[in-house]
Amino acid sequence: MASTSTSSISLRNNAPGTRFPSSTTSKLLQSNLKFPLLMPATKATGIKSSSATRYNEAVIDEEMDKIRRLQNGSDVRGVALQGEKGRTVDLSPPAVEAIAESFGEWVINGLEKEKGRVVENVRVSLGRDPRLSGASLSVAVFSGLVRAGCLAFDMGLATTPACFMSTLLTPFAYDASIMMTASHLPYTRNGLKFFTRRGGLTSPEVEEICGKAARKYANRLAKVSTMLKTPPERVDFMSTYAKHLRNIIKERVNHPLHYDTPLKGFQIIVNAGNGSGGFFTWDVLDKLGAETFGSLHLNPDGMFPNHIPNPEDKIAMALTRAAVLENSADLGIVFDTDVDRSGVVDKEGNPINGDRLIALMSAIVLREHPGTTIVTDARTSMALTRFIIDRGGQHCLYRVGYRNVIDKGVQLNKNGIETHLMMETSGHGALKENYFLDDGAYMVVKIIIEMVRMKLAGSDEGIGSLIKDLEEPFESVELRMNIISEPRHAKARGIDAIETFRSYVEEGRIEGWELDSCGDCWVADGCLVDSNDDPAAVDAHMYRAKVSDEKLGQHGWIHLRQSIHNPNIAVNMQSMVPGGCLSMTKTLRDKFLVASGMDKILDITQIDKYARTGLVK
Repeated sequence: MASTSTSSISLRNNAPGTRFPSSTTSKLLQSNLKFPLLMPATKATGIKSSSATRYNEAVIDEEMDKIRRLQNGSDVRGVALQGEKGRTVDLSPPAVEAIAESFGEWVINGLEKEKGRVVENVRVSLGRDPRLSGASLSVAVFSGLVRAGCLAFDMGLATTPACFMSTLLTPFAYDASIMMTASHLPYTRNGLKFFTRRGGLTSPEVEEICGKAARKYANRLAKVSTMLKTPPERVDFMSTYAKHLRNIIKERVNHPLHYDTPLKGFQIIVNAGNGSGGFFTWDVLDKLGAETFGSLHLNPDGMFPNHIPNPEDKIAMALTRAAVLENSADLGIVFDTDVDRSGVVDKEGNPINGDRLIALMSAIVLREHPGTTIVTDARTSMALTRFIIDRGGQHCLYRVGYRNVIDKGVQLNKNGIETHLMMETSGHGALKENYFLDDGAYMVVKIIIEMVRMKLAGSDEGIGSLIKDLEEPFESVELRMNIISEPRHAKARGIDAIETFRSYVEEGRIEGWELDSCGDCWVADGCLVDSNDDPAAVDAHMYRAKVSDEKLGQHGWIHLRQSIHNPNIAVNMQSMVPGGCLSMTKTLRDKFLVASGMDKILDITQIDKYARTGLVK
């Protein structure tokens, strides 16, 4: 195991005392600057002093907005490499350095407030997926942490759940951790996820950090140094994390014949999508005795040449299904890039993701914790609700966004409502027993344990038999409406559109549509929220309406939400009857978008095309 000594990259009192270089260095660096706010006005511009001041203020505001717009809910995401048509690089090394510095300061301030004294030697780890921009942006992270006065530790290729666990597992137990990843997004993108020992940061916390970083970025005179005087300490945490997962499987299976190799006799296919998930094959499954021949795309490759590393991706699932059937495997596993999400394929070749994965995990968790509440996002089907209730569970619908779903589960447990599972349809899933961490590898560990237990009990049906009675919605459609606006105004316009939708439904202007509700949650103040006096902050506005008529009763739902990734509004619909989604789309177009004038600020091309042709693309 690697040493975890703190012979480190920087002590706080060694951090630079000023944010600016010396005058000599400053002249050198300024000759290569690209920030327009730092360029002196010349006589040729004809701009008077007062106008120049206003110009510089406008440019500074725009530079600050660039950093604020990198916030993506509880994460930071942006374009790190050229290559996307119409998109420029905004997640640059200077931006990343400012964000990392602000995070380091935020961690230090939090620890000092908690302990009531000055803290030293605050330790922060960094892991990353195999993206091409990872190396240069890692330098920026380390530089920012140095400026904040933190000690930095380089985990190298890692997974998002491992970064969080590095704050808990000894002998590492860092004060905080950062994962550099953009999940399933294209190779040109990258991002940051933040953790302390209490879990992932919330959207308001990331907003605070980005706000402070924006001011640093806009006023900084020097680019990020591409050289670190003292490199961060390299640590091998992934071996410790893999051993942690192996021990969980061994202890909970407790195999009567071969305790140390409980997966002996099982064939398991892993599709890592050339992301960070290959370790699960050779450092978990192989060491537990499983046969993993036929696994796919295990080697990290930041270009992701085979398919998008995403359990929702049809190509990823199709290739995994083919490998399972070709090798007569017991289970197939699909990880996303940073392994905080997963999906599986059963022995019959049936893909299990989305509602089906939530149902599978619900069946497993309800066996262990009868009557528990299960939190999901509001895009899950009415059939899933029946599935959970039929097994004695409670189903709480909540706002879309994995951090929202997890935080709702944390809040319910604090309020005395036993809640053991929180899952979003995208594949993010967290368990109370695992620190409320969305860990795709841990989810798979739970499924593998159940698969082995079923075999030991004499069943040959396979894991898919646990959800054989889950009904599928007859129709399910997702459409998008781009917001017609400059980027800085898109969020406000999106909120206006969503709130207008709420008013139209509440006022009964759309016949048969009613704002949806669920138990102690109801649709108000921007989304499905807590009914308590202190609801969580809204990071994206959204509403779900249930759709009924006299003949069929409630037969579907429609959900509008503001995207936190892009300037658009997502429209999700499900129907239990043929033609239901088409009917809802026509009503949305005619009775809301056109009637309210929202078609002037939203591009309804996709809505109109589906309403006319029934074709999504």
